[in-house]
Parts: sequence; structure tokens; C-alpha cells
Amino acid sequence: MAKEKMDFTVQEVRDAYRHTSSHILAQAVKRIWPEARLAIGPAIEDGFYYDFDLAHRFSDEDLLKIQKEMKKIIQANYPLERFELSRKDALNWMNELDEPYKRELIEDLPEGERISFYKMGEFVDLCKGPHMDSTGQIKAVKLLNVAGAYWRGDEHNKMLQRIYGTSFPSQEELKAYLAKVEEAKKRDHRRIGKEMDLFAIFEEGPGFPFFLPNGMVIRNELENFWRQEHAKRGYTEIRTPLILNEEMWHTSGHWDHYQDNMYFTKIDDGDYAIKPMNCPGAMLVYRRKMYSYRDFPIRLAELGQVHRHELSGALHGLMRVRTFTQDDAHIFMLPEQIADELVSVIDFIGYVYQVFGFTYHVEISTKPKDSMGSDEEWDIAVAALKSAVEELKIPYIINEGDGAFYGPKIDFHLEDSLGRTWQCGTIQLDFQMPQRFEITYVGSDGERHVPSMIHRALFGSIERFIGILTEHFAGKFPLWLAPVQVKILTITETYNDYAEDMAQKLREDGLRVCVDGRNEKIGYKIREARNARDSYIVVIGEKEASSGIIPVRSSKAGDLGEMSVPAFAEKLKKEIQEKAL
Repeated sequence: MAKEKMDFTVQEVRDAYRHTSSHILAQAVKRIWPEARLAIGPAIEDGFYYDFDLAHRFSDEDLLKIQKEMKKIIQANYPLERFELSRKDALNWMNELDEPYKRELIEDLPEGERISFYKMGEFVDLCKGPHMDSTGQIKAVKLLNVAGAYWRGDEHNKMLQRIYGTSFPSQEELKAYLAKVEEAKKRDHRRIGKEMDLFAIFEEGPGFPFFLPNGMVIRNELENFWRQEHAKRGYTEIRTPLILNEEMWHTSGHWDHYQDNMYFTKIDDGDYAIKPMNCPGAMLVYRRKMYSYRDFPIRLAELGQVHRHELSGALHGLMRVRTFTQDDAHIFMLPEQIADELVSVIDFIGYVYQVFGFTYHVEISTKPKDSMGSDEEWDIAVAALKSAVEELKIPYIINEGDGAFYGPKIDFHLEDSLGRTWQCGTIQLDFQMPQRFEITYVGSDGERHVPSMIHRALFGSIERFIGILTEHFAGKFPLWLAPVQVKILTITETYNDYAEDMAQKLREDGLRVCVDGRNEKIGYKIREARNARDSYIVVIGEKEASSGIIPVRSSKAGDLGEMSVPAFAEKLKKEIQEKAL
């Protein structure tokens, strides 16, 4: 990169900075363990990594040793010098250096292509760049952890050691980032989920989450909200089976484009598949009868459970699972209704995210290499998506080649309270599946026509959305979602009857209330209630039982003072009704 003032807000600058940092990491490792074989070391979101093949297993102490060596390389301020070799010379050189992974990468490059390398001090690495001008431009670096990683992400290949790190232009920025990482650890939905007893994943079913009573409260409230809002907007709800025959998946295109992610079974000597997506089932629901152009748009919504094969190394709490419930809808419409339906869905998704306090950005993904349909159909569909987003004056970026195999899509990326982004909602415009299933309607001309179709999800996945909400709110959910809205604690068992009477009155007002009347110290019970993130805590002793005036503590706002039980109930009911954050 040119020697000019660095603008670290620019993606290309960050990538070059962190890519250079990964080379410094590799150079340090080779200095300490010359026998280490190098794989790849790219820049990634918020940092970088490098993969190594080494018999020695990296420890936390090793990371400190490597980081110390990296600082020496940075202080040496080596220039990064680019040079090229012919493919033959590059392969011979990698053979001499005994770098089999680099050799494999070169072998995959086209014949006749010149191969680029970067040199810094005694260290040389195969790389296309770009990089910073010198190692001294890297100001603040931190190695974070070690993980296993299959070579090229293929579980049939050798497991390598991946060292993750990050780097910033100043120690202050690095310190702020590390503080955010620590906060993210505290908010980890797996940790909070265990403390709040929301969900569990057992070794008998890796990637298959069990929802526990507290987690089911959140899930049911989300689903109730989802159903209410869909009913307001003219959707009707369906449910389709988990298993359908293999022939249907050939028709849908999933057999050719998605079967590596699917599970299969046999029934009565026939071949069947467990559904990875809900859309083919919706096609069968539509196809059961003939519609007129007057019936459109037809909006079918489904909370449909799907199963997808994920590698065990990719599984992560509720964020990456092998079964989840997609909050789908499939909208069938006339060509002239596409624009209005797209705008309506985008507006719907925006409303839902606003309820949870999320901001978001939008990406439009275009035709992938593995796809169905003509370029002309894809161009029409992409243009329709752009037009709808532009009508609502929503900024967007183009994500080339990342559409679904049957159509382009709009993806909604939420930003949480830590500034992290999560892809959740999606809208896909599909001209292919209606053709493949040969669904039609009778037009105003009396002839049969093929309808257009939108696939869309708001939450994306109920499971993943709960995981995101858990981390976003650090377990302190909005009252309408909270598993325990009121926890009543008694100072001694003498006041248990009063506490139970009070709890019953609050339950009659529709509130979720628990009483902790155990013979334990009140300080212990308060700590437990706080750790469980119970929304409101009320302590009952002699004064409260005789006066009916209770002290109220909020998990978010702290002590709120004293109030009567009816006033407390009204406050909570209003908070729930408004879905206050």
C-alpha cells in the first residue's frame, strides 16, 4: 500500500493491515519452530488467522512467545517486497522448502500464470497481496486463541492448528476491541442459556437443541407475536411434513443443488428426504387447487422445522445447529403485484426489528454459479429487488454471486448492542420453482399462467434469533419475553402465604411470577434471582406483609422504590403492552 495516512475505516485498508499481520505471525512461528509447515493466513472480520501443520501443540504460553517474536519483526521494520516466479520454478522452490500446502495451492493455479510471493527479512510467503509497505506499520497486535481447522475446510483432510489474532493502528483501539471481546464472552448465549436454564444440547444429539421451560416461554412469546403480526397483514398459516419423497426434491432442484446438506431415509422401500427448506411443501399446498387471478396475492406463512447437515466443527450453541424452525412465508402473486409485495415485506421486516431495538443494513445477492434459470430472468428479479429497496430509500450493497440457487435475495444484517452484525431476515424472488412444479392460475384472459413467488423469513431461524436476542440483551430480556417477570422472595417462611397470595393476584393479571420461599438467607436468594436475570425482584418481610407496600428492584434499572401491588401490576402490564425495551 502507498505510504499515506491510513484510513482504517476502509475495508481494503483493514484487510491489507491484517493480512500483513498474519504474515508476521507466520514468520514468528517459523523462527521458533522452523519445521512448521505453512497453510493459509487471510485477513478476516476483526482480525486474521494462520493455519500451521506442526507436531508441537500450541499452548497459551506459546502464544505469548510468538507475540514477543512478532514485536521484534515489527520493530525491525522489514519492507514487504513482491516478486514473481514461473509456475514451474515456484513448485520446485516449494518442494525444496518442504511446503506441501503451498505446493498444492500453486498446482491449483492456471497453467502459465506467474506466481507472486512476498519477502520480509528472511521470510518469504506465497501470496497475491495486497500488504502494507513494511512490518513497522503494524502498531498493535494481539494473538487470541488456537483452534483446530481442517485443511481447506474438508473433514477428510488433515486437521491443522489455527492461530487467531487481531491488530489495530493503535493500542487504544486494540484495548477497546479486547474489552468488547470480553463483554461478548459475558454475553455468550451458551453461558447465559445455562444460567437461565433456557436450552440444552446433549451428546446424544449434537446440533439438536432441547428447549427447556424457560426457553419455551421466550420461544412461545416470539411465535405468538409472529402469528399476530402475520394475521394483521393477510397471511394464512400452514404446516408441512418433515419428510417428503426424493422425487419431489428432484423437482424442486434441491437434489442437484443442495443434497450434500440433506438427510435421507427409506420408507416402504421408497427413498425419502428430511426437508432442509419449507418451500417445496408450500408448492404442494398451492398445487392442490386451481386459483384465479382474483385470488392473489396468496400469502402462506409457516413456522417450519428443517434439518440441514452441518459439520460437527461448525456447530455453535443456537447459532449453528442441525435442526431449526424457519419462520417462512411463501407469497404467490401476479407479475404486476411483485413491486407492492416486495415493499410490503421489506416494511414488515423493518417493523419487526424495530420492536427489538435493532438497526440493520441490507445486501442484495445476485446469481451464483450453481443456479437455475436464465440470465434474463435473474436480471429481471434483481432489478425488482433493487427497485423495492430504493423506493423505501434504504441504502444497500451488492453481494455478487451469493443468491439462492433459485433466485436473488435481499438479506437483512442486524446490528446488536455490541456492534456485531447477524444475517437474519431474507427475501428471495423466485421465478424458477413455480415453473418446475408447474403451478398455474387462470388469468383475466381465461388462460393459464405461472405465478411469481417470494420466499421470505423475518427472524430467519427461531433458534438463532433467540441466541442473538440473548446476547443482545445479555439475558435481560424485554419484559414481554422474560421467562420470569416477577420473583417474590420471602425473608423467612413466615411470609410465604402472603407471597403466594400476591403471586396469584399478579398471575391473574397475566404476569409470570415465581415465589422463592426457601429457608435460605435473603442475600443468597437475591443473588440467585439476579444471576437468573429475573426482570423484577420483590422482597417480602413483616413490613411489606402488613402494609401491602412492596420494594421493587428491576434487573435493568436497579431499585425503583416502593409501590402498592396494584400499581406494580399496572406498571408491568403497560410495559408488556408497549413491548418496552
